[in-house]
Amino acid sequence: MSQLTQSPAWRALLDHARSWSDRGLRDLFAQDAARAETYSAEAAGLFLDYSKQRIDPRTLELLMALVDQQQLQSWIARMFSGALINATERRAALHIALRAPREAQIFVEGVNVVPQVHAVLDRMSAFADAVRSGLWTGDTGSRITDIVNIGIGGSDLGPRMVCEALAPFASGPRAHFVANVDGSQISATLRHLKPASTLFIIASKTFTTQETMANARTARHWLTSHLGETSVAQHFVAVSTNADAVREFGIAPANMFEFWDWVGGRYSLWSAVGLPILLTFGPLMFRELLAGAQAMDQHFSSAPPVQNLPVLLGALAVWNNNFLEAGSQVIAPYAQRLERFVNWAQQLEMESNGKSVDRDGHPVDYATTPALWGDVGTNAQHAFFQMLHQGAATHAVDFVLPIAADHDHPEQQRLLIANCLAQSAALMLGKDAGAVRAELQAKGFSGDALDSAIPHRVFRGNRPSNTLLLPRLDAYHLGALLALYEHRTFVQSVLWNINAFDQWGVELGKQLAQSVLCAMDQPSSAELDGSTRSLLSRMQP
Repeated sequence: MSQLTQSPAWRALLDHARSWSDRGLRDLFAQDAARAETYSAEAAGLFLDYSKQRIDPRTLELLMALVDQQQLQSWIARMFSGALINATERRAALHIALRAPREAQIFVEGVNVVPQVHAVLDRMSAFADAVRSGLWTGDTGSRITDIVNIGIGGSDLGPRMVCEALAPFASGPRAHFVANVDGSQISATLRHLKPASTLFIIASKTFTTQETMANARTARHWLTSHLGETSVAQHFVAVSTNADAVREFGIAPANMFEFWDWVGGRYSLWSAVGLPILLTFGPLMFRELLAGAQAMDQHFSSAPPVQNLPVLLGALAVWNNNFLEAGSQVIAPYAQRLERFVNWAQQLEMESNGKSVDRDGHPVDYATTPALWGDVGTNAQHAFFQMLHQGAATHAVDFVLPIAADHDHPEQQRLLIANCLAQSAALMLGKDAGAVRAELQAKGFSGDALDSAIPHRVFRGNRPSNTLLLPRLDAYHLGALLALYEHRTFVQSVLWNINAFDQWGVELGKQLAQSVLCAMDQPSSAELDGSTRSLLSRMQP
């Protein structure tokens, strides 16, 4: 047994969870007319209604006891102070420094990193202004009309998601993204572009990432076959720390935008990795994105836990996952422009907290991150919501809803809002056999036909959800939303006593891929398992 599962706060929550086996949310709302006001919180323009969670005052009290026991406030302070909380890599985790104001002081091993952050941000802004104004041109003098970001993981998901989420505000070159090493993606992207007006951003901290560099070489060949070798300097820039490799590729180090080892990939869209965002929307909108995130940072670091949005979301996620045995975590944004938000959150949560040992390297005997998945409403309602409503397992749901429309179809926005609120209500209320019987009788059902139809139309309800409201989907509120989920992920890691900032599980597959590549060239040169050898032999010409 681990220390966590034997701890007083954990055991108290386990005992308390047993009392929920025969308690329903419908009854709690009937008993407390002010429940929605009691279980809500607000910060940085975002409003959280968590009244449809299976909690009562005692639940919240016990969750806050777990927060205290796991010393969350101390861990928050350590992260914000630049302590090396990523112990396995001896690094800080300072994505919060990337959106800190210029006058802030955040130290890593005695060095204030904020001036470095703003120096890079100023260089990014100047470069973006030059490209957007036409001062920076392609090799032939053509204005840049398209940018192609080549990266993978956090170097792709973050900026791609933001560019899609803020698409109506685009005012610069069109942004395209290539991540998959499958050559069909870059081929499809390049097919419609003109070399003379295309700028490539190669985003790789080490400038050795296998998939990214394969796509970068393909892009380089495409460009030079049309414009010659000398064109590389005007059509490629790098987001990296490896100046030698960048120079060897043909990019001038002056056109390399750096970031730091205390920035994890999945937390990096606020850094130079966000360069596509500046090019597409301009530096002012990027700073609005940072401002929204910084407002959430301030709230996270200062608000009392019981009023703290990231703390509440993280603690409720642990409650659902570890004590109420929710099968997974679903995110359902009711905004088409947030279609990529789920992909971004998936990497954030599952790469951070997909761990089976605690900070001290001891195996855990409790669940850490559940599978996180979802899709935009209302599409999701016609896909997997059937399972959410009537499936045997319970799945926790976060509904994310921007209130103001970004289009000229107000009636459709009203319909979207109605669907979002109705789905969360339906998950909570359900429909019992008595209500189903009355409905079917009103439709003329009777006898055996009535009795046989009822079980298929019953909804158990009592299924937990949060509803998160944004006034509108603009840069500021998007920044606050993303920072909220970053901090939610960190809260869970502290409550589970795991390191959210390493990702050693990603490395093994990369290493084995090199062995397989060697075996494809020289079959006798690598030791492979029997299945892999058999599959390779089947693919030989």
